[in-house]
Amino acid sequence: MTWRGFILGFIIGLIIVPVLGLLYFMFGMAPVATASSPMPLEKFLANTALHAAIARSAPKQSPVPATEENLLAGVMTYRDYCAVCHGLPGTERTAIARGEFPKPPQLFQDHGVTDDPVGETFWKTKNGIRLSGMPAFDGALTDEQIWRVSQLLATADKLPASVQQQLRTPNSAVEAISRPTPPATQK
Repeated sequence: MTWRGFILGFIIGLIIVPVLGLLYFMFGMAPVATASSPMPLEKFLANTALHAAIARSAPKQSPVPATEENLLAGVMTYRDYCAVCHGLPGTERTAIARGEFPKPPQLFQDHGVTDDPVGETFWKTKNGIRLSGMPAFDGALTDEQIWRVSQLLATADKLPASVQQQLRTPNSAVEAISRPTPPATQK
């Protein structure tokens, strides 16, 4: 093989691979519906970028302590802004959460985010996460509200009884969209 053959092959490869990728999207072969599987490398690329951004810019310490008062205030914010996607303890996924891709984690069941640094949860809540359905709450909530929710989630496995009780108080808005939707009837 000569250098010319190598260079020609390299140039053709640089052209063919992007053209094939473009055709993959242009002919509708890329999975874009929320019920579809992820695209090749989608999870890897999104997670790699997310973890790098958080490592670079997430705050290391919370200026808001995890006091009972702050945790109770965090419950109120969580119920109003977060529970519709991430759920409340002991409730089913809401219709909104069932329809999202990727599925939002149910933060008070199973793994949750109690092992994440509080600054990471703050960063995710404030900035949102592209391609995930997680909105940015910067501008919609104050930093103090976001820190309170972040502290609530960071300590979810060891909450005071009063905070647990407030989390389990029925939330009619979340309960209404948690009920399974009856199948549509055709006329």
